[in-house]
Amino acid sequence: MTSQSDSTSLPPAQAPERVSTDGLETRWGAAWAEQGTYAFDRSASREQVFSIDTPPPTVSGSLHVGHVFSYTHTDVLARYQRMTGKQVFYPMGWDDNGLPTERRVQNYYGVRCDPSLPYVEGFVPPHEGGEGKSIKAADQQPISRRNFIELCERLTEEDEKQFEALWRYLGLSVDWSQHYQTIGGKAQKVAQAAFLRNLERGEAYQAQAPGLWDVTFRTAVAQAELEAREYPGHYHKLAFHRTDVAADAPAEERDVVIETTRPELLGACVALIAHPDDERYQHLFGTTVTSPLFDVEVPVLAHAAAEMDKGAGIAMCCTFGDLTDVQWWRELDLPIRSIIGHDGRITGEQEWVASQRGRELVAAITGTTTFTARKTVVEAAKASGEMLGEPVATVRNTNFFEKGDKPLEIVTSRQWYIRNGGREFARTEGGPQLRDELLSRADDLAFHPDFMKVRYENWVGGLNSDWLISRQRFFGVPIPVWYRVGEDGEVNYEDVITPSLEALPVDPSIDVPAGFTEDQRGVAGGFVGEVDIMDTWATSSLTPQIACGWLTDEDLFQRTFPMDVRPQGQDIIRTWLFSTMVRSHLEFDCSPWRNAAISGWILDPDRKKMSKSKGNVVTPMGLLEQYGSDAVRYWAASARLGTDAAFDEGQMKVGRRLAIKLLNASKFALTMGGDAGLSLDLANVTEPIDASILATLRGVVADATVAFERFDHTRALELTETFFWTFCDDYLELVKERAYGVEGAEEASAGAVSARTTLAVVVDTVLRLLAPVLPYATEEVWSWYRTGSVHRAAWPMADALAGVEGDVALLPAAGQALAALRKVKSEAKVSQRTPYAHATLAVPAGMAGAVEACLADLREAGKLRGQLIVEEDDAAERAVVVDFELEESPAK
Repeated sequence: MTSQSDSTSLPPAQAPERVSTDGLETRWGAAWAEQGTYAFDRSASREQVFSIDTPPPTVSGSLHVGHVFSYTHTDVLARYQRMTGKQVFYPMGWDDNGLPTERRVQNYYGVRCDPSLPYVEGFVPPHEGGEGKSIKAADQQPISRRNFIELCERLTEEDEKQFEALWRYLGLSVDWSQHYQTIGGKAQKVAQAAFLRNLERGEAYQAQAPGLWDVTFRTAVAQAELEAREYPGHYHKLAFHRTDVAADAPAEERDVVIETTRPELLGACVALIAHPDDERYQHLFGTTVTSPLFDVEVPVLAHAAAEMDKGAGIAMCCTFGDLTDVQWWRELDLPIRSIIGHDGRITGEQEWVASQRGRELVAAITGTTTFTARKTVVEAAKASGEMLGEPVATVRNTNFFEKGDKPLEIVTSRQWYIRNGGREFARTEGGPQLRDELLSRADDLAFHPDFMKVRYENWVGGLNSDWLISRQRFFGVPIPVWYRVGEDGEVNYEDVITPSLEALPVDPSIDVPAGFTEDQRGVAGGFVGEVDIMDTWATSSLTPQIACGWLTDEDLFQRTFPMDVRPQGQDIIRTWLFSTMVRSHLEFDCSPWRNAAISGWILDPDRKKMSKSKGNVVTPMGLLEQYGSDAVRYWAASARLGTDAAFDEGQMKVGRRLAIKLLNASKFALTMGGDAGLSLDLANVTEPIDASILATLRGVVADATVAFERFDHTRALELTETFFWTFCDDYLELVKERAYGVEGAEEASAGAVSARTTLAVVVDTVLRLLAPVLPYATEEVWSWYRTGSVHRAAWPMADALAGVEGDVALLPAAGQALAALRKVKSEAKVSQRTPYAHATLAVPAGMAGAVEACLADLREAGKLRGQLIVEEDDAAERAVVVDFELEESPAK
């Protein structure tokens, strides 16, 4: 790695005749790959390493500009850390398992998975994508699970190539030799081993319990995957009948009226529940009522979760209509009466319904969807007179699977869980609760910005269930267990068979447990394999372990874990960040990282978050080609962590202008000495204005470094960019005549050497300050006069510029004076080359000394042939020309 003091003498800059940002991505991308510019040195000790838990993007189609936004933030940080001397461990993963991949494969190839079908060697799918249209489920060809998984692997491999090409074009300084797939063998081994160790310690368990279920995808859904959406419905008033009041009593004495948006669940009702303080219903607690239409006797109970001001204030508890029903069922020890199957249709298994009319209604709705069942029940209730009035329209918040289109149901099934503090659990007898331990872990992690810590704490504090990790899908990491089959042929799910860690990874649907043979699968006295896979978060929660080589490369693991930073979006603090914290805490008793860098969202013109599901995303390659990667990176880096940013092509245009100006200004500054070599020797700096800009630059370097250390890349960019434009607009114009020197002189004057040295030092420093954001333009300029890469050069140090004592007030004063002199010519509509015969400047009090210190450069830059007088004026707010004569104009 080079440093600012490595050499004070450099060869002359070899800049091209015409500079351009066009083509830089291709040229320098290839050079970086060939030279291994970003390769990680795995011989570095842990103290020398900065390791990044890069988010593995979901490989299911294409990246969008929101990815470019957040991944640029990470890359800017990686480049800065590399320049400070760190060996940056910057891997890339691909999140290629789970539901998004399955859906894409179904549409792309026109197939669907049917595990009952046999494997077909050399299977050719009926479609090969191309049209970009979804293929209806009825038109998808059923194929075996193994064939389906092969197609998933084929498509994700192609998608990964496209993703990598885009990341390389953007300029991510990833070490591409360090990569993984969440469905790959290494990831499977880590995920399965972590699960088995959780199981051994009692942190993983299976249970037959009610859980959220997506009827479209036929899979369980975890609490972290919920998305509340508004959903239209109707309130229906239904009359339950008291059993302690005569049937011929007046309705107001006999009936208890409830209001429900889900009358189709009437057959699943197990109780009516009101708040214990609700005086309207206190006399009913302990009594029973019969349900309308179905005539099932249920108790009236009290529970504090009942809402007195909602509807009638008394609700029916159905097992299960929503999460409150689950809470009541658990805490009031109520029976389960499930009537919705895994396909979302009404089941006929309602043996608790005994009345004739009830059984007839059960028969009428069996096999129908909830929508049809609701219509049938409402019509029956109207006909019986047990529905009062007409339904009243309403809009309610309903839980959806974040990737689903229909409201979730709650279905009872056998699932696997990992403890996460949602329910009481202590890792040691008499020890603290897991929830409290995980809340304390937030203190071990520096959040950037720090207010994101509250989101973590609120999520952990609000958990009400353990982490459901099993999914009824096909493409994912298999849950690595088998179950014994009893001599009676029944599967004993309590008798779990696990593989050794050495045998991992395994697929229980194909592999055979130790001590058994394949012909014992599914027969009495034999075994069956678990067919469920792990939730994609159950693998992604282990990205630090996977990337760092836990169980696969212990030497690398010791050098990189715990990692230095987890960069990610704010919306997945509750999923990815928290679940990763859970796994590391349970396995290693530590936080998996030291810092969490949380990016904001990209907003569309309507200020809505960009996402594939909303259909409002912009694909990035066209933008990268139109404006250049540096320009798009500039737009991304202009947003602070944790702050939402608008998609703004105007900001990209600003970034492109900055990159082009950097090329042009650098060429101008570095070639003023002609064929003379460049000097960075600060001993050459003799002129006050030169010392002034170097003193200013010293402050910029110091402040930008502090900003980067605080994960505030935007502040560092703002400081550097502001300085650079001042350098271009003021300093370059002030000193260029002196820097060119006297034409024909055999040796440059001390003033010319001072200016040239200052120009070279400024460019050399600014290139490194901007390198994390504009990697292509900075590398291009660096190559004109330096060997190696700017991205392996040392980050500039403020102390290296301390050898020159300068007054930072000189440059802005001189710049203001020059602007005043130029303004006169602009208003007179004459060329800036038009000489002044003489001029008098009025400047604010206290500025005259600073301006006079730069008088020689001002005279040259302003083209003054005669006298330049500087006067202080207490009333002046800015420098202004109060008297002048232009040689081509009449005297004023």
